[in-house]
Amino acid sequence: MIECAVWWAVPLPDEPEYLALLDDAERGRYRAYRREIDRQRFLTGRVLAKTVAGDLLGRAAADVTFDAACDDCGKPHGRPRVPGAGFELSISHSGERVGVAVTSGVPVGLDVEATTRRVDDSLIRYALNETERATLADLTEPERVAAFFRFWTGKEALMKATGRGLRIPLRSLTLAGPGDPPRLVASADPALNPARTRLADLDPGEGYRAAVAVLAEQELRVTERWWPTP
Repeated sequence: MIECAVWWAVPLPDEPEYLALLDDAERGRYRAYRREIDRQRFLTGRVLAKTVAGDLLGRAAADVTFDAACDDCGKPHGRPRVPGAGFELSISHSGERVGVAVTSGVPVGLDVEATTRRVDDSLIRYALNETERATLADLTEPERVAAFFRFWTGKEALMKATGRGLRIPLRSLTLAGPGDPPRLVASADPALNPARTRLADLDPGEGYRAAVAVLAEQELRVTERWWPTP
């Protein structure tokens, strides 16, 4: 059994106590965002991830340093990791939700999306293949929107788990349709094998949809909690 813990938070204010947890590279990325909400979401993701990592390592969040070097270009915009720590992290944010997922050394991908985005035919054709589009045919409009975001977040989570992101075409993946347990049915990309992937739907609250994926053959068990803990 693979254990995956997911923490949810709302964007933190730009206060000195939180900004002090960023290293030089992270401060550069923080300042590069033009909108305040984007800065707050980035800040919250790093603060939450360092808090979670610090708890696992038995040290303060301020003493956690991430290696976020991109595997392709070396710039610090890759997935955050603590070399040799024995756990994997994934961060995602959308709207008023910021999430961090962690597993014990198994590649993990987390995705959360606000469901307020308009789901038109062009977006559906961009993200879903013919098999998936066929499952939407007899649904009501609310059901169709819910099904689309389930497909969308599941695919994004799987792609993030590989570390390749959007280099994997969305339509190369086929996910189980509405009413079936979440899973990868087929993949035309060699980075993802249905036999070695596990997928779970999450509950980030009303107005949001989320999924987490791990690259493993074992069954997946997910726990979700909010941070700070009440």
